[in-house]
Amino acid sequence: MEIRHCPGLLTEGYPGYSPLFMRRMFAGRKVSHILPYNAPEIDEADQKIFMQNRKRISISGMQEKYSALLEKNSLRLTIENEQGSYILKPKPHGLRKNAMAPANEHVTMQIASQVYTIPTAVNGLVFFSNNEPAYLTKRFDIDINEAKLSIEDFASLAGKTEENAGSNFRYEYSYEGIAELIKTYVGAWKIEMEKFFNLVVFNFLFSNGDAHLKNFSLLETANGDYVLSPAYDLMDTRIHVDEDGFFALSDELFKEWYWSDCRIKNPQHHPCKEDFIVFGNKIGIAENRVSKLLMPFLKKQVDVENLVKKSFLDEDTKVQYLIHYNQRLEMLNLG
Repeated sequence: MEIRHCPGLLTEGYPGYSPLFMRRMFAGRKVSHILPYNAPEIDEADQKIFMQNRKRISISGMQEKYSALLEKNSLRLTIENEQGSYILKPKPHGLRKNAMAPANEHVTMQIASQVYTIPTAVNGLVFFSNNEPAYLTKRFDIDINEAKLSIEDFASLAGKTEENAGSNFRYEYSYEGIAELIKTYVGAWKIEMEKFFNLVVFNFLFSNGDAHLKNFSLLETANGDYVLSPAYDLMDTRIHVDEDGFFALSDELFKEWYWSDCRIKNPQHHPCKEDFIVFGNKIGIAENRVSKLLMPFLKKQVDVENLVKKSFLDEDTKVQYLIHYNQRLEMLNLG
């Protein structure tokens, strides 16, 4: 397989990982983008190793995820009693265009970081021996001494579990409700609230219909306080599933029902700029700051298209991804 862009930062002219990416992901070690084993469903012997690894990982979520560590200059799956520093996510099962899921998540995370300066988990693509891609991310809850940092997702902070709230517990909430939890648990909440606002707007703009309670977290710092964790699990979910709504959470932006005049009047009843302005004000961000934060999301960003073109999506999916982006950009600018 010929590679012309770094599978980490999508920088042109690299047949593997760029030096900058290797510094960020692997502390400067020269690591190959090719794994020395096949994807889990290809080889029976390899599959057994993956299944044993799957039992040990504690990361929540529906997609299969595997724990990995760096041994000298090679990535390998962890064995019993080992602490992994990386999460490996092969293509999921049961989704439309499932082979595109790793590249979808990768380019969406890169867009969030490179275009909109949203703090994200360090991430890239890695390839099994059969050339099948997987998404690779560095764990942000493990410090440089490999000690585990405390992390709490917002389902836990809201006290919602499948046992007390049903199978859809991740989705039955509002983003305003998450903001109230940030105010409760974060001392410097005003700084973190702006990060949260940016992430909510980004998820709308890039059709992330899986931005549920467990995909936002608070992370303990070295000083013992809590901040919003780097963003993770960002992708255009419309590529893989049919979605009726515009947000992952059932109550959408607000705890109590609210639609702007713009949203009421447009035929699709989609959110508009005005809805996000009201949302920003409700969660405690000054109106002049809301306008400033919204500005990059209202512009057509050339670098979005550039990154998508350099991504590892196939050509049809690149077109679909950019159509979705332009549709949501138009919706956001209405009114």
